[in-house]
Amino acid sequence: MSWEGNVRKVVPYVAGEQPKEQDVIKLNTNENPYPPAPGVAAAIRGFDCDVLRRYPDPDVSALVEALAKRHGLDKEQVFAGVGSDDVLAMSFLTFFHSGRPILFPDITYSFYDVWADLYRIPYEVQPLDDDFGIRKEDYFRENGGIVIANPNAPTGVAADRSVCEEIVRANPDSVVIIDEAYVDFGGESCVPLIDRYDNLLVVQTFSKSRSMAGMRIGYAMGSRKLIRYLNDVKFSFNSYTMGAVAVAAGVASVEDEAYFAETTAKVAATRERTKRELARLGFVFPDSRTNFVFAAHRTVPAQEIFEALRENGMYVRHWNKPRIGNYLRISIGTDEEMDKVLAFLEAYLRDR
Repeated sequence: MSWEGNVRKVVPYVAGEQPKEQDVIKLNTNENPYPPAPGVAAAIRGFDCDVLRRYPDPDVSALVEALAKRHGLDKEQVFAGVGSDDVLAMSFLTFFHSGRPILFPDITYSFYDVWADLYRIPYEVQPLDDDFGIRKEDYFRENGGIVIANPNAPTGVAADRSVCEEIVRANPDSVVIIDEAYVDFGGESCVPLIDRYDNLLVVQTFSKSRSMAGMRIGYAMGSRKLIRYLNDVKFSFNSYTMGAVAVAAGVASVEDEAYFAETTAKVAATRERTKRELARLGFVFPDSRTNFVFAAHRTVPAQEIFEALRENGMYVRHWNKPRIGNYLRISIGTDEEMDKVLAFLEAYLRDR
């Protein structure tokens, strides 16, 4: 038997394509089209590089305290990590150790099953309804944990907070993770439920609404007990997960609430206009509360549209998977970018 017999083999997550060309319209990874808050650039420009000689603060205290203040929590209720992917992966490792299957939707963020396979966590997917909505009753059963993206990706559909609360309340013996990567564009956050349920963990990110996908900052909020367990595993894995530059930039972003509100409102307004135009062009889609639209054309296959867009320097996301193979996930760019994409689609659909 060779050494390969002892390798932990998994099928990795496949991220959206990152084109090398600069003159493209990139609407395939749900990045924010606007720059980070002005204070972020100032924090990076003014950063004292001599600080980099030393290890960063393992407790990420400055960022944790800023986030706790913003959300009305104690600092012991906040955990920071290297993007929400890091936070979620650490949460899977920490909380899903019962041997019972964890539950998540059949159409959702495709990293969930990858982490489950990596950590050898059994799981069962629960089908969304015909409108891509959560069926809360599917989660009223024995399980080893629950993960729900709300608003969901790639569908863009948001469940009411009351639906999430029913699921959390029905599962006092399991940790329920609500992944709120897109909540700032129109969803209803479950953060107000944290003090009522000690089994609820809410995860958010700086990658979408705060325009900082390239900096890698994510965080979790929950009861003090949940956060303590999460930190115990983190410090058993890597004490210094966040660099000092990222912490400084993250604090600057949190402190500029006005800019945050302005840019998220701009993205939401462009999304609503894009939905109206896509409907006029013959697309159908669930109502998105995110920074993307998950759309299928009534007559033209998604693969054909995807390839036509790509050939013309316009990148969107397409999955050749059951139930969603005829949908395209179109991230919301600037008004100018969306005008170009919509004009191309109108001409292409008219002339094909």
